[in-house]
Amino acid sequence: MSEIYSQLDFEPHPLYESIIADLIYKNYSVIDHFFDTQTVTLLRDSLLNHFEEDRFKKAAIGNKTNKLVAAGIRGDYILWIDERIQTQIESLFFKQINQFIKYLNRTCFLGILQHEFHYALYPPGTGYKRHLDTFQNDDKRKLSIAFYLNEPDWKASDGGALAMYIDKKDSLEETITVLPEAGRMVIFESQKIPHEVLLAQRNRLSITGWLKTS
Repeated sequence: MSEIYSQLDFEPHPLYESIIADLIYKNYSVIDHFFDTQTVTLLRDSLLNHFEEDRFKKAAIGNKTNKLVAAGIRGDYILWIDERIQTQIESLFFKQINQFIKYLNRTCFLGILQHEFHYALYPPGTGYKRHLDTFQNDDKRKLSIAFYLNEPDWKASDGGALAMYIDKKDSLEETITVLPEAGRMVIFESQKIPHEVLLAQRNRLSITGWLKTS
C-alpha cells in the first residue's frame, strides 16, 4: 500500500482512510473530530450571526426545477455558503473540505467536480421527514455530508437525531440513529440511504451539503 501512495506522491491520511473504509463497507461514516473544537465554535458563531442578521430563508424540497416549500415535511431555515465570497471563518471549512475532496478523487477516482453547502437551523419542534438526497431529474449528488455545530451540552432528550435507514438482507431494514453532537460529521451515499431528521427540541445547527460529479 505504501508503494502505491509513493507513486501517487502523497501520504495516506488516517482519518480520510477511515471514512473511505466505512463508505466501502457500510455506505456511511460517522466521525467526531473532522474539525477541531475551535473551528466548530467559530462556525457555530458564524451561523448564529448570519441568522441574527435575518439572512436565512425557509428551506424547500426539490431542486431548482421543482422546488416547493412544505413545512409539514421540512422545517429548517438555511443559508447557502458561497465559496467565492466566503468569510475568513468559512475559509477554514472550505480548505479542509477541498483537501478531503482532492484525497477522495486521487484515491477512489470518484470524479467529484462540485460541492454545495449551506448552514441549517431547525427550530424546536421541527425536523425533516424521510427522503433521499437525489432527484428524479438530477442524480449528480454522490455523497451527503452533515457537520453538527450544536452547543457542546447537546443531549439525547434534545432530539434532532439523524435516522438513516439501511437495507439489509431479506428485505429487512436497519435504523442507524446519530445524535447531532458538536463537531460530529456524518457522510453517506446520497443515492443509497434514505434518512430523516427527527424532531428537535432546541435549535439544531449544522452545515449540510453534497459532493457532486458535475
